[in-house]
Amino acid sequence: MTVIPTKTPRFIKSIFPNYTWDLFDNHQKKIYLTFDDGPIPNITEFVLDQLAIYNAKATFFCIGDNIKKHPNIFKKILAEGHTIGNHTYYHLKAWKNSQDAYLEDVIKCQQTITYYTKNKRTPKLFRPPYGQISRTKLKAIKKLGYSVILWDVLSKDWMQSISTEECIQNVIHHVEQGSIVVFHDSIKASKHLRIALPAVLKHFDKEGYVFDAIV
Repeated sequence: MTVIPTKTPRFIKSIFPNYTWDLFDNHQKKIYLTFDDGPIPNITEFVLDQLAIYNAKATFFCIGDNIKKHPNIFKKILAEGHTIGNHTYYHLKAWKNSQDAYLEDVIKCQQTITYYTKNKRTPKLFRPPYGQISRTKLKAIKKLGYSVILWDVLSKDWMQSISTEECIQNVIHHVEQGSIVVFHDSIKASKHLRIALPAVLKHFDKEGYVFDAIV
């Protein structure tokens, strides 16, 4: 069984410098909340409502098929000032798909994003599902103009084997200035997310942090 660290070790970041792991800003205490796998009815809307309470901005790494199924929720994300990232069309695993199939899926997701954003300019951000990527796929994706965004802290909200309190503490105990944090606006993660996200927002708001989107 693979153990996934809650906090990405510094040596991992140094080995893979072509990924964005965090965004440190000397001038402001910022945290970058990200949400993978949406948009999903009720869940993504819950996230948006919570973010609005704190005037928080975030980045949503969307699955193309979910955008197509729920375009109005996708448009709501944009309308509320958040940024969008590509998370493939069908949530593919890079290690189990060919180069051509994987890139085709990424491009299909981007076409869906472009269709629903119309003329609105959006940054080209990409997060590989499961954090899986190969050297050749990374090179090809960067050639398409994407910044590849990974993370500094995982909430592990998708894990049914941990408690909601553990999910909260995963974030509170490991976040630093500039941390990119992963949550999921998905059905699987919703049990933890509905309690953990408000707790995290409240905690870091009191600590004087700003919640910003990746651009």
